[in-house]
Amino acid sequence: MTILPPDPDFTALRIELARLRGERGWTFDELADRSGLARRTLIDLEHGRTTGSLTTWHTLAHTFDVPIEQLLNTLCDDHTPPGPLAP
Repeated sequence: MTILPPDPDFTALRIELARLRGERGWTFDELADRSGLARRTLIDLEHGRTTGSLTTWHTLAHTFDVPIEQLLNTLCDDHTPPGPLAP
């Protein structure tokens, strides 16, 4: 029997993006200028129209000066993450 992993919580990832942007008081234009990503890409990420690539999230982690784990760990917000930290 194959056991599939839980679906990633993309809503939590979008909320974390919005939180980090809001915490800094950055508009989409400011984040685009700082990250080099297209404004439309950032809007689509935050509004759930796209999930983005690993390269995009890596760029955002550097732009916000946070570990990429801070962003990607939110994908497991609605379930227990795998690995040695799981109970």
